[in-house]
Amino acid sequence: MSHNHHMNSSMLPTMHPPEHHHSTAAPGHSHVSDMMMAMTFHFSYENVPLLFSGLTINTPGEMAGAFVAVFFLAMFYEGLKIARECLLRKSQVSIRYNSMPVPGPNGTILMETHKTVGQQMLSFPHLLQTVLHIIQVVVSYFLMLIFMTYNGYLCIAVAAGAGTGYFFFSWKKAVVVDITEHCH
Repeated sequence: MSHNHHMNSSMLPTMHPPEHHHSTAAPGHSHVSDMMMAMTFHFSYENVPLLFSGLTINTPGEMAGAFVAVFFLAMFYEGLKIARECLLRKSQVSIRYNSMPVPGPNGTILMETHKTVGQQMLSFPHLLQTVLHIIQVVVSYFLMLIFMTYNGYLCIAVAAGAGTGYFFFSWKKAVVVDITEHCH
């Protein structure tokens, strides 16, 4: 059964009264044709869906609570990214040093050493990284879907939480400086 007519009607910028919506769904099937999602940014706290069909914001207090929850979810996402990086650095197991000759000044030959670090596939650290990666992907999609509600309050919560999380956690992030890099 095609539902293309519902997709086209949801793209309309204005909302039609409920009596103009005709449902073609069979009895007993839930249809969301009466709810239209805003396609522009808005600052509303009434009838704001939040990720799940049963989770709808209807009061200023609920919006404040959702703002705080989304803010901390975005902070958690930033912290998770940095935590995964720190765990990866700690779990690196095989270190190899490779030396190669490079031309030096006045025709001399210098030996340049590079450190190569690897990780074993069948190890607890790699399994933990995999589980954390799955959590990170799910949280990132949740944040994207929250932002796509186009609710200004929730969008600000995502951006402010991500910024605050980056501020608090990114200073632990590894900075790699290649001293052999000649192009500046």
